[in-house]
Amino acid sequence: MTAPLPDAAPPVLFVHPGPHGVAVYAREIAAEVVRERADARITTPDTLVALPAGTAVHAHVTDRLWGASPEEATRAVVGLAARHPLTVTLHDVPQASDGERNRPRRRAFYREVTAAARAVAVNSAHERELLREEDVWHGDVAVIPLPVDERPVAPAPSDDAVGVLGYFYPGKGHDEALAAAVEAGMSRVTVLGRASEGHAADLDAFVRRADAAGVQVEVTGWLDDDEMAARVARVAVPVIAHRHVSASGSLTSWIGWGRRPVAVRNRYVDEMAALRPGTLSVVEPEQLAPAISAARVDAATTWHGISALPAGRADATAAYLRWWSGVSRR
Repeated sequence: MTAPLPDAAPPVLFVHPGPHGVAVYAREIAAEVVRERADARITTPDTLVALPAGTAVHAHVTDRLWGASPEEATRAVVGLAARHPLTVTLHDVPQASDGERNRPRRRAFYREVTAAARAVAVNSAHERELLREEDVWHGDVAVIPLPVDERPVAPAPSDDAVGVLGYFYPGKGHDEALAAAVEAGMSRVTVLGRASEGHAADLDAFVRRADAAGVQVEVTGWLDDDEMAARVARVAVPVIAHRHVSASGSLTSWIGWGRRPVAVRNRYVDEMAALRPGTLSVVEPEQLAPAISAARVDAATTWHGISALPAGRADATAAYLRWWSGVSRR
């Protein structure tokens, strides 16, 4: 039996405009909360000034969304917390793949944010552990998984390509997918998306590396929902091979469309495979190429055929409402 939702009003939900993945997710969750609760309110950077000081606010936080640098982002979020009791959902938690220049700066940002916030949430137990391992935050952390939005598509004639979904940036797994495609004897890779801000040159370099290896890369650019669904249905082998691993909207998107991607094992992938059994083909890194070869031959293994998946949007909304209610009673 599902526990009843609390009566306490949720905090005002701060959302950013624009195409950044965290901003899009924040708006989606805010819309779900508003549909569930008539007393829920949304604010934006333009309307925040009209919100009375002391009003509780919730924000989704990654440094790249809140400023041009981690230091600028720190000033913005800590300034917000000084005016409003603030709960935060952290995204893109710092880790080794950030590099020796950015890692300490990003650690400092997340330390300042968690210290200023009233309560902290992340989207996976993996990220909760990263906060501790990176010596960012050792206090309580709520875990509310990224939801799957179920909108399954029907299989379409295969494009005989390895597909990687989402924004392109170093560490997303494109290089690993390319190397495995070459080893598996496939000559096409599809980048379902576009370069993340500041990484257009990295994407160009990737395309050149692929061409030198005899692999044709198609970059679809931004696609609307219908266009993306059509392309997702055609990909021969969906692949998740992140090196920079936080929570992954790409992973939940593949699953929501009904695909069962080949996913390179790591702590987050194992967590998601346990959360939604049967939706991922989990392999060790050295087994990625053989797994791609096998999936190319047996296309049915790249579709999970499961409905009513755990941890959907309604579940995430209910989890947030319960969490905020508990925070408000402290």
